[in-house]
Amino acid sequence: MGKSHNLDDKYTAQSGSVFMTGTQALVRLPMSQVRRDRAAGLNTAAFVTGYRGSPLGAYDQQLERAKKYLDPYDVRFQPGVNEDMAATAIWGTQQVPLSAKANRDGVVGYWYGKGPGVDRCGDVFKHGNAAGSSAHGGVLCLAGDDHSAKSSTLPHQSDHAFMAAVMPVLYPSSIHEFIEVGLFGIALSRYSGCWVGYKVISDTVETSAVVSLGDELKPFVMPEDFDMPEGGLNLRWPDPPLVQDDRLQEHKAYAALAFAKANKIDRVILDSPQARFGIVATGKAFEDVRQALQELGIHEAEAREIGLRLYKVRMPWPLEPSGIRAFSEGLDEVLIIEERREIIENQIKQQLFNWRPDVRPRIIGKFDEKDRPFLPLSAALSTSRVARAIATRLLLLPFDESLKKRIQERLAYLQRRADERANHKAPIERQPWFCSGCPHNSSTKVPEGSKAMAGIGCHYMVQWMERDTDTFTQMGGEGVPWTGISHYTDEKHRFVNLGDGTYFHSGLLAIRASKASGVNITYKVLYNDAVAMTGGQTVDGELSAEIIAHQLHAEGIAPIYIVSDEPEQFSAKELPPGVQIRHRDDLDLVQRTLRECQGCNVIIYAQTCAAEKRRRRKRGLMVDPARRVVINSDVCEGCGDCSVQSNCVSIEPLDTDMGRKRKINQSSCNKDFSCLNGFCPSFVTIEGGQLRKKKVVVPEAGLEQLPLPVIPSLADKPWNIAITGVGGTGVLTIGALLGMAAHMDGHASMILDMAGLAQKGGAVMSHVRLAREPSMVTSPHIVAGSADLMIAADAVVAASRDGVVLCDPERTAAVMNTTTAPVASFVRHRDIDFKYSAVEARVAQHVKSASHFHRFGSAAEQRLGDSIATNIMMLGYAWQCGLVPLSFESLDAALALNGVAVEANRRAFHWGRKLALEPSLFTVDVQPKSSAVVESKALDVKTLEGLMAHRERHLTAYQGASLAKKYSERVERFRLHCESLGLDDTLPLQVAAEYARLLAYKDEYEVARLYSLPEFRENLERSFEGEYAVKLHLAPPFLGGTGTDGRPKKRAFGTWILSVFKLLQHGSKLRGTALDVFGYTTERRAEREWITHYEQDMDTVQEGLSADNVELAMQVLSVSVAIRGFGIVKHKAMDEAGLARSAALSGFGAKQKTAARRAA
Repeated sequence: MGKSHNLDDKYTAQSGSVFMTGTQALVRLPMSQVRRDRAAGLNTAAFVTGYRGSPLGAYDQQLERAKKYLDPYDVRFQPGVNEDMAATAIWGTQQVPLSAKANRDGVVGYWYGKGPGVDRCGDVFKHGNAAGSSAHGGVLCLAGDDHSAKSSTLPHQSDHAFMAAVMPVLYPSSIHEFIEVGLFGIALSRYSGCWVGYKVISDTVETSAVVSLGDELKPFVMPEDFDMPEGGLNLRWPDPPLVQDDRLQEHKAYAALAFAKANKIDRVILDSPQARFGIVATGKAFEDVRQALQELGIHEAEAREIGLRLYKVRMPWPLEPSGIRAFSEGLDEVLIIEERREIIENQIKQQLFNWRPDVRPRIIGKFDEKDRPFLPLSAALSTSRVARAIATRLLLLPFDESLKKRIQERLAYLQRRADERANHKAPIERQPWFCSGCPHNSSTKVPEGSKAMAGIGCHYMVQWMERDTDTFTQMGGEGVPWTGISHYTDEKHRFVNLGDGTYFHSGLLAIRASKASGVNITYKVLYNDAVAMTGGQTVDGELSAEIIAHQLHAEGIAPIYIVSDEPEQFSAKELPPGVQIRHRDDLDLVQRTLRECQGCNVIIYAQTCAAEKRRRRKRGLMVDPARRVVINSDVCEGCGDCSVQSNCVSIEPLDTDMGRKRKINQSSCNKDFSCLNGFCPSFVTIEGGQLRKKKVVVPEAGLEQLPLPVIPSLADKPWNIAITGVGGTGVLTIGALLGMAAHMDGHASMILDMAGLAQKGGAVMSHVRLAREPSMVTSPHIVAGSADLMIAADAVVAASRDGVVLCDPERTAAVMNTTTAPVASFVRHRDIDFKYSAVEARVAQHVKSASHFHRFGSAAEQRLGDSIATNIMMLGYAWQCGLVPLSFESLDAALALNGVAVEANRRAFHWGRKLALEPSLFTVDVQPKSSAVVESKALDVKTLEGLMAHRERHLTAYQGASLAKKYSERVERFRLHCESLGLDDTLPLQVAAEYARLLAYKDEYEVARLYSLPEFRENLERSFEGEYAVKLHLAPPFLGGTGTDGRPKKRAFGTWILSVFKLLQHGSKLRGTALDVFGYTTERRAEREWITHYEQDMDTVQEGLSADNVELAMQVLSVSVAIRGFGIVKHKAMDEAGLARSAALSGFGAKQKTAARRAA
């Protein structure tokens, strides 16, 4: 480690190098420009405005956080209501010199937005660019493109939109030149009078690296070969339209070309004495080319042997002609590497078209010399794809055979890995989902028989949640397609989801259009008080549910409902006349009412974003309700109705000896409480108190003095670390720590965070590349098969196509957490197979060894009391294993510099080190367990003997020894029959589990008994502390009443009900007798009927069983597994199971008849 480091360096340092993200580099850019202007004696300011969107989704947040650094440089950040309004404000910044009282020499305008925002601003960009920039101002338009649609509804490429407005386009290849190219863009804008496009993508702006500040004050060269027209090219007034257009078309673009030429914005990077093969690339693709050459083993000596020349284009449009012509001279072939639709390729062809055929090189790009597709027009390029393209063309040339053989071998390897990736099918996938407690879990429901249309925002994800929501529009067009559909369908009505951010941006116009069209439509304006999709920003102005109501009332919209989880916060006095307020439990009833209305009406669904609630509660800005939900797993049937009602990912599977149940993840729960609507008596709320802090194991003295490992060397090659995880779990912190530690050690690094919709519980992946010097890591991407280490905080993501492709069993070591978080599909599919073994096996196939696969999540909870420590613990483990090439001092300093839970993170890091030295500690259980858990461990329910013993004990407690005896005799008889046929225990295991479950149906007596068990209180006391009250949420049939959803009404009961339960449990002796008052209900009669059905089915199967129909027999004996839950949930399950039973018996009988005919 050298000099001291500070997180403020990225904004305060004026020389040397700093570690920063691409977004932070763009925050620094306007400060650097003002600093240049002040050095030149100019009094300028900077104005930044735009609209957020990935990959520039966090730019506004970073600008807000950097305000104290921006203010001294007169940099003003003004969020735009939408992109075109922001662009219009930028147009205004260039008009400052026209003001008679202007107090600045000029204002530099920085616009930002994602690709669709560029499209939206076409008219403004054309007008503003035609008018021009001011002489000491300038305009730079930052366009965030998403070539792969990772967080967009369509892939987008802004180059052509800028070209249509005659705006020069700059495309920096990496974070390292963000500031340099940005400063060039401002200088170019001032000289040429053009507004300048500046393209970034996630691969460049969402990276972190050490950036040199050496060129920030480098002067630019003014062209000497351009005839500047009289009056210059900058904005003036008056300025007639045709005069503006003439200046734009005849002069500005040529001035931009002259400025680019004078400053050598495009340049030859690699040349050879007898060059014959040239490569031209721009932006991210250029770094892919550099990395591809390294992967192919082509360095300077090999390049000379081949005759290779490499040209870097940083202004892809308009392409500076003299540079590309000089580059092309003497070449036989030019390969153009650019992503998506061609920009440079067509311009090169135009430049070289008039050359003589004998000196004009072949141009290969999207198509080869025979017009066959060569590089994709749609798919994003990878380093591997680029390497294969380069190798394919090079191998057509004559050069040293040994070198050619090496390239062929490498090409074959890369092609094999590409084929493996294309054919890879992950055992299970991690799909993005609404956050725990997200308002959209409730607000996006529609009544049976209705359909909805989606819009832009988090709620877009409802389309894959089986909620009758299909199709979407661009931002601000929500619902308007119904105007075109409605005249040509017999459907009478549609619901439309419209987020509050979109409403403020432009969505109000969509409602106005639908109102004007007269169609029958209900807009659900989802007021969540935060733009959650990009990080929880507020909308760019004042907005509330009351304001929305007044605006819509003024538009003539009626009726208007406000639906909320807290309706008491709204007062009719603050609302327009006629607006009705309802609780969210009434949403279904409200929607059923509105779908029968004529015309356009609105529901304002008001509930704060769950992720934002969590942030505010942590910061003390919002009350954190002293209330938590727990599930009594003994009572739980695992029916999944709580997940159906809440759609919440904090309801997780709990695998017990009695089968899969459910539990509440208290760490991720955001206290939405909609899970209480599940029709089930297992739900309990804890009112007051707090979660009991888990025991933190204090390690023995001297943990920090553990032996130091031998760390890998960075002398010869980069060290690549792939990190996989789940969004929202802090996994990206590992990459940031490694990057800062590398900086402190004096190493180069590039970190790419690949998130997409990961903030919604989806897959997260970080590519961390460490090297001795920057030239060794040109691309942030880890090439297929070149990861040296995988830190798999989530095994599911590690086993995905994008995970395993990075690994090689000869090269990659893996440290993997086998404590796997459930995938979101569990919400809709209660019996989903998580395929834990298959996931681990898939990863193991692609890495050196599975020796570092451990339950790190469980270890973090056991040793440190919280699974949040898992990631840092894994980092410490990997470092102690000698798999991270950084010093202890730098890693420890990076943890301290991060400033978050420093001592806790240090403790986690050291515990990881200790576990690496003593892996046996992974199996040591240090947290207290209930007596029931300890007792159950004595029986192995995976064996038939253990399972039967367990269920006999359960049935004895349920009804007595006679029922247990009946059970064991029936199961044993079935087992003996299977044994006589030479069959294994597969069918008897199924019978043993399912027959016991049906026999022990959970009636009122059993629910009372389970709540009276001491384990219930033990579990609560082990989980909570302080003064708290316990409430059970039940729907006793004798109390009657229904909710607005038509279901029996649930009510909260205090602990007095437990005393009732203690008495009621003894009523089990009456179960099934004439004195069983509960036994006369339809539900109880049906439960007993299913016991009879199952016994009959056991006999049927036993009579006709053979080795040939075991699978059909299993279907018959498994039908009743679907019968779970209580009340209406169970009735529905019984109806469906009845149909399935008939089909299964029919199939089994048909098989018997066929076998009998064959025997005859």
